[in-house]
Amino acid sequence: MSFRFGLPGAAIAALVLVSGCGQAPAEENNAPPAPVVQTAQPLSLEVADWDEFTGRFESPQQVTIRARVSGYLQEVHVEDGALVEAGDLLFTLDQRPYQATANAARGRAQQARATRDQAQADLNRAQQLREADAISEEELEQARTASATAQAAYAAAQADAQSAALELEYTEIRSPIAGRLSQRMVDPGDLVSAAGEPMITVVQTDPLQFPFYASESIFLRYQREEGAGLGAPVQVRLQDETEFTHDGVLNFIDNAVEAGTGSILMRAEFNNEDGLIRPGMLGTIRVRGSAPYQALLVPKTVIFSDATRRYVFVLGEGDLATVQPVTLGPAVDNLQVVHGLSADSPVLVSGLQNLRPGTQVQVRPGGEIVHQPADAQSGSNLQTRPAGSARIAQ
Repeated sequence: MSFRFGLPGAAIAALVLVSGCGQAPAEENNAPPAPVVQTAQPLSLEVADWDEFTGRFESPQQVTIRARVSGYLQEVHVEDGALVEAGDLLFTLDQRPYQATANAARGRAQQARATRDQAQADLNRAQQLREADAISEEELEQARTASATAQAAYAAAQADAQSAALELEYTEIRSPIAGRLSQRMVDPGDLVSAAGEPMITVVQTDPLQFPFYASESIFLRYQREEGAGLGAPVQVRLQDETEFTHDGVLNFIDNAVEAGTGSILMRAEFNNEDGLIRPGMLGTIRVRGSAPYQALLVPKTVIFSDATRRYVFVLGEGDLATVQPVTLGPAVDNLQVVHGLSADSPVLVSGLQNLRPGTQVQVRPGGEIVHQPADAQSGSNLQTRPAGSARIAQ
């Protein structure tokens, strides 16, 4: 036997209504609160673009000192590694044999001069006698020949004396340039040969050059941009440094692009009065690639990306987090130059964790974008993003 229990339709409707009224408050109580964010307008700064390259310092001049005459090394006048000026005495060879040769050559020159003077006097008398028809024309010609021969002999003797004096001078070996000495390769008493083995090397250390290679596209930009190219300011950072503290100038761009690499040689010059930098040291150089310009910057931490674009969140109507696509310019320490924003755009700068487009937010006052120099960022270098680098224009 089966039994059926039924309820009237009105009773069922009442139950459903009661059940529905009981669920609505629960849904409202479980809704998450709106994220709390802060907004700030983009920071407007005058900046300049900078490009970074790696290279090594080179000396404009490097001279390997060799003896011009042979002899025994008598005295060393400098210490290894010392700074010298052009003309400073470095070494002296035994001068005695060259002094004797110079004295003999000078004596021969004096003798030849006396012979020349006597021959000239004889020629003058012969001319007078010929005018008086006291001697023949042939005798006059003989006097002329003797005078010319004596003049030539004197010129040769004088040249020999000058050559001997020059060789005597070469026994004092001097630095042809100002710079820093290397370790010497000879000691007193060594026999030194003319144009033989090197004795020491002198390297110019002030100023120094920094050659590097730039791409063809960068070269073209430098050609077109005002404030870039030859004469543009540059800065260099050494291996143990976190800041670009050494200032120089771009003073050379080669006359052709290398076909194999598509790059062109450029060179900067730096003063090195304190001698801190040595040729061959590795460094990172940054070259100003544009004239100063006004730009809008936001913190790097507020820039997001998806598969196709970069964007920031701005505050939209109804306090909604709205996506604003941007294109990146160069980096300036903790900030990034962006294009696509206006100066009064309310950019969301905090409370961005798990924020989704279209989310309604609560705005808390006090947001601000501040430029933080690189040296205050735990020593990290934040100026090496693919978009390039920049710095505040001075």
